[in-house]
Amino acid sequence: MASMHKHIVSGLVAALALTSVPLAWGQGCVVSRSNGEVGGPTSEGGYLAPGEFNLNIGYRHQFSFRHFIGDVEQKQRIDVLGNNIMNKLNLENLGITYQLTRRFSVTADLPVMSASRRAHNSPITYTTAGIGDMSFTANGWLWNPAENTRGNVQLGVGVLLPSGKSNITNVVDALDGKGPQTKFVDYSIQPGQGSWGVPFQWAAYKNVKSTQVYFNGSYTAMVHDLNTSYLRSTTLNPVTLSQYTGISDQYLLEAGVAHAVPHVRGLTATFGPRWEGVPSRNLFPGDNLGFRRAGYAVSIEPGVQYVRGKSVFSAEIGRAIHRDRTQSVPDVLTGTHGDAAFADWVWLASYSFRFSVHGQKATHPAQHDMDMSKTRSKTVAGS
Repeated sequence: MASMHKHIVSGLVAALALTSVPLAWGQGCVVSRSNGEVGGPTSEGGYLAPGEFNLNIGYRHQFSFRHFIGDVEQKQRIDVLGNNIMNKLNLENLGITYQLTRRFSVTADLPVMSASRRAHNSPITYTTAGIGDMSFTANGWLWNPAENTRGNVQLGVGVLLPSGKSNITNVVDALDGKGPQTKFVDYSIQPGQGSWGVPFQWAAYKNVKSTQVYFNGSYTAMVHDLNTSYLRSTTLNPVTLSQYTGISDQYLLEAGVAHAVPHVRGLTATFGPRWEGVPSRNLFPGDNLGFRRAGYAVSIEPGVQYVRGKSVFSAEIGRAIHRDRTQSVPDVLTGTHGDAAFADWVWLASYSFRFSVHGQKATHPAQHDMDMSKTRSKTVAGS
């Protein structure tokens, strides 16, 4: 029984890492879209063998409605003014990984998003739907999987394509006598960012008896920092360029432990913190101007994972314990501090399946200790 628990737990960490953002762009109006590699015992098959594929389908839902300036909740937006912004996000992610050699693999991810946004005191609901920004990454284990069955680290780097639309419009009627008007929707529910990017990601795990400790993360560095494809405001601000939307980097970090549930073959419980957000300044040089809701959210994320044959089912629920809408560069320049709406909960689920077109199976010594799966998520904090 102990041996069985060890095998189940050792494959789980990889599947937990970034049940993500890229898109980690905040939680609500703070937009977060992150790529992430999930590491650990996601299958009884161990590490992917050369020539094997891993197909992953991920889902994310969140509802952002609580406004923050810094880490202080603006309760009057709900209790007194009734003008809080409500963002609903549904993100499906399709990913496939191909194992080139024992150490190296390539992954392609395609997010599909549907979202809505409205102010509580407004008759207008804005909606969007479509594919997001596709990414391709190359991944490699630092140490030979055949010789490291109880711990390893995987690093990845790739390219993010601006395949998602970043200037979707809606025809809306504010019931103000002006009739229907065509308006650009807020960038927090736009499927794409409008720029190329460079995703960096990592997945690390260590088996300790029947428990696995994991640490996974991703950081997507955008090449540009200003989306000039449309005017979000007709008010010209030459100092901050906030009539345009800024293009933000995003990040996602997850850590925790995974432990096999006694007497239930294939079932593992997981628990750990999740930290995702949008920095005020991008990694690559730029002015960091344009309208940007910078910030981050820290959540506690319990979850379960069930392994059956070559299939892995997982579900996690993230409960926010700290939210912070930080100052953007335009905020600093103008001496202001904008707010953003954040979610209380993040709901995550995924299914992955490994297969080979030639039917071969992993035969190296690490066969029962580690597997890889891939998920992609987008976080959006309110506005």
